[in-house]
Amino acid sequence: MTYTAFAIVAAVVGLVVICELLAAVIPVIVVIAFVPPEERHTLADLLAATDSSRRLRLWPALRAAVAARRVSRRRGGPARQP
Repeated sequence: MTYTAFAIVAAVVGLVVICELLAAVIPVIVVIAFVPPEERHTLADLLAATDSSRRLRLWPALRAAVAARRVSRRRGGPARQP
């Protein structure tokens, strides 16, 4: 009985650890895959300004990045290269 309880607790702890690791890695993968290299520094500055917690809040940060990009495009900023 105690081994079963230990296995269940260990599985739950393992699942929580894996979820936390994925929550930390997925935003990095999104930035590397979808943000052009010349815009990564600007996005990093924007994320640092909009997120004051240790954990990245992805959706508010992406909304802020999209809004900043739209403002830049309206002002005649550099067009994105394909």
